[in-house]
Amino acid sequence: MTYGDSRIYKKVEVIGTSSQSAEVAIQRAVDRAQESLEKLSWFEVKEMRGHIDDDGKVSEYQVVLKIAFELA
Repeated sequence: MTYGDSRIYKKVEVIGTSSQSAEVAIQRAVDRAQESLEKLSWFEVKEMRGHIDDDGKVSEYQVVLKIAFELA
């Protein structure tokens, strides 16, 4: 199938978490989705939030993603 051909996608929502960064949270979500889904194509960030510890520091990033995969 070439890029100009019709394609059909399905989107699922996942939440990635990380104590390091939002980027790491996104990658963890994509990595986990890749374990059970085939033909991942793109993602969109729907929400981003985090946890603040008692010292006022960000201790966790939580990123809500819609991940799309191509249907056969």
